[in-house]
Amino acid sequence: MNDFNHSTVNAMDKMTDAGHRSVARRNESTSLTPAQLAERSIIPYVDGANRQLVDSFRELRTRLLATSNDNFITLIAPVTDGCGGSFVARNLALAMTFDQSKNALLIDCNLRHPSQDTSMKIDTSRGGLINYLEDPEAEVESMLYSTGIPRLKLIPAGRSSYGEMESEYFSSFRMRLLLDSLRSSYSDRYIFLDSPPTLGAPDARMLSELADVVILVAGYARNTPTDIAAAAANFDPRKFAGVVFNENA
Repeated sequence: MNDFNHSTVNAMDKMTDAGHRSVARRNESTSLTPAQLAERSIIPYVDGANRQLVDSFRELRTRLLATSNDNFITLIAPVTDGCGGSFVARNLALAMTFDQSKNALLIDCNLRHPSQDTSMKIDTSRGGLINYLEDPEAEVESMLYSTGIPRLKLIPAGRSSYGEMESEYFSSFRMRLLLDSLRSSYSDRYIFLDSPPTLGAPDARMLSELADVVILVAGYARNTPTDIAAAAANFDPRKFAGVVFNENA
């Protein structure tokens, strides 16, 4: 897990600036203290703390918003294990909620090595994504968990009833239907998919087919240019937004 107090993120090319939409629902407030946010590796964004890191994620959010006038699905895919992809996904989703007219939904799609529920200290006894995909009777609402942060919801990976996870879940009709339903139900909902590593398995590539935008996360001084290029080649260039270099990955 990354120590956010010593991490930096930098975006690389292929994004532009955008303006803000109207502000609404001002009466919502977080139930988490700065110390509790820190425990969850979520950037404390109150009282001007961690301004440089907060602004890095705000810049990424702004560039993402420039790519479309509609709500969209963003895949955050690490090059390899240990790049801090989940950290970036979590905090980029959070940054979207800085604009009080927008909601964010984070979905942990790393079925083999899920981490978002543990990092965010959420009891996921109702199950999660994998349980929904395996059970035709499961309801979408049962998977949505509050995070203690206004307008940010989590769908955890869940636990399979059948043992080994299969990436073919991501190519199923039920997965596509789920994302279409989640996006269309709220016009101000932006969905972030926390992906498994890109190299070594087809999961990230399959998930990218369901996303509108792809962001690659590389560990600063961890992944070689060759690794990054090989990972980027998995994605449609029309969806590929750029690379985030995560320091201290």
